[in-house]
Amino acid sequence: MSDPYLEPHQYLEPHQTREGELSPYEHKLAGLLQEVFASGAYELGRLVQGLNERGSRSPAGEPWTEESFRTEIARLGA
Repeated sequence: MSDPYLEPHQYLEPHQTREGELSPYEHKLAGLLQEVFASGAYELGRLVQGLNERGSRSPAGEPWTEESFRTEIARLGA
């Protein structure tokens, strides 16, 4: 009998797995999001604010908005 704690793949949703490595952009965004979450920001507005405070910009080079963040996360998750 196998130990379910040794089989983490059973807990992953298909959208949580990736084929290949993260791009430098994705890696940087992921790191910034971890920092923002670690600061206690969990609501969308606070996430966006935290990214902007850390100097992150949307793909268009503009400060993040809730709309641009939703769009980008949907694109990355597609």
